[in-house]
Amino acid sequence: MTDILLHGCNGRMGQMIAGLLENDADARIVAGVDAYTGRENPFPVFSKIEDCDVKADVVIDFSNAGAVDALLAWCVENRTPVVLCTTGLSEEQLKKVEEAAKETAVLKSANMSVGINLLLKILKEAAPTLAAAGFDIEIVEKHHNQKVDAPSGTALALADAINEASGGVYTYVYDRSQVRQKRDSRELGISAVRGGTIVGDHDVIFAGTDEVVTFEHRAYSRAVFGKGAIQAAKFLAGKPAGRYDMSDVIG
Repeated sequence: MTDILLHGCNGRMGQMIAGLLENDADARIVAGVDAYTGRENPFPVFSKIEDCDVKADVVIDFSNAGAVDALLAWCVENRTPVVLCTTGLSEEQLKKVEEAAKETAVLKSANMSVGINLLLKILKEAAPTLAAAGFDIEIVEKHHNQKVDAPSGTALALADAINEASGGVYTYVYDRSQVRQKRDSRELGISAVRGGTIVGDHDVIFAGTDEVVTFEHRAYSRAVFGKGAIQAAKFLAGKPAGRYDMSDVIG
């Protein structure tokens, strides 16, 4: 049984994870942390991570960037592994993540979906072959109308996987409206669509002469990210100090 401390337990993703774990035979929530403590939970909830005195095998974090520094300090002090799902961290905080990983196990990925991380693995294998055959590469990502950043972090992770596997030869192009010229073979185009309640769609298009190969991923619910986080927590519990990501989880 994996004992989980849920950091950000009363947020939308925190509550989703709590629901997913209700019938999980292999993991349970032993405590939660959230600045908002007005919600009733079947586990003790602390308003600050510093006040938490419940022992856990691993932390799942879906909070906010402002709470991450204290969380990392607590995890280092208690030698507790952490699945860090909060986004929007500053460069300084990312450095603290790397420092914390020297003392305890830290897992952080651009996207917690198992499907997306399998796609990253597949792209690393497919991209060099298709690129060498002269295929142009474009990424189209679609998200809901409340998303403030573009392109998505996942789209950039997909692009980076392709570029690294291809020797770093590509230049990312986000907008062609200001330039009237033919597409360069070393461009990797990334386009963003925002509308409605789209959870997250990503298409990676390899367009060649007389044929097109497209890799697609569709997230129909945020539950896919919660399921990935739970799988990551079960993997990370008991692991030695170090920096991990979802590629370690899926093998």
